[in-house]
Amino acid sequence: MQAWTLKNTIKQAGFLKGFKFLVFFLALIPLERLIYFAYSDQLGANPIEFITRSTGTWTLVLFCLTLGMTPLRLITGWGGWIRVRRMLGLFVFFYACLHFLIWLWLDQDFAVVAMVKDVIKRPFITMGFISFVLLIPLALTSNQWSQRQLGRRWAFLHRLVYVIAATAILHYWWDKAGKNNFSVVSIYLGVIICLLAFRLSIIKNILIRINVIRSS
Repeated sequence: MQAWTLKNTIKQAGFLKGFKFLVFFLALIPLERLIYFAYSDQLGANPIEFITRSTGTWTLVLFCLTLGMTPLRLITGWGGWIRVRRMLGLFVFFYACLHFLIWLWLDQDFAVVAMVKDVIKRPFITMGFISFVLLIPLALTSNQWSQRQLGRRWAFLHRLVYVIAATAILHYWWDKAGKNNFSVVSIYLGVIICLLAFRLSIIKNILIRINVIRSS
């Protein structure tokens, strides 16, 4: 019995390691795609806009995937989803950094005064800047050492993810307001609302009971 348990544990650990590698590889594809497009001159008539929108879109996609790890754990009962949540969250921050740096470098030419004016003047830039700033403490404290040091404050700090969900959607919504095109952003809004709904106690308890019944 003990030998079978050890063998099963090793097999699960190997599967989880492979799963983490797969997630890491897939999360790098958007960056590899941009590099390939830049190398092969396929960034379109407005390369800056293409890169900016691409990094922004993938930041939001990965943010949704990060939020989706808890619902997937509740639905499937497999804890491996949570084990890749930190990695996905760091990729969110990585693409958000690229998105911000492209705007700061190629759009603002590192002009701090112009940047501040843009943040104040345009609401969608304001929301994007707030989202980026709020991501910084989450990325810096995503490690186990910070979790141990902060204790209960760590969980409170990481509730900023709910604020980021709102500011990120507002950033995207107001960006599309100029073209009166809300179809895609409405989908993201619906997805985020659904993913956050899984955090409600009533839904969590129902899914936990289902998993208990399933495993018994």
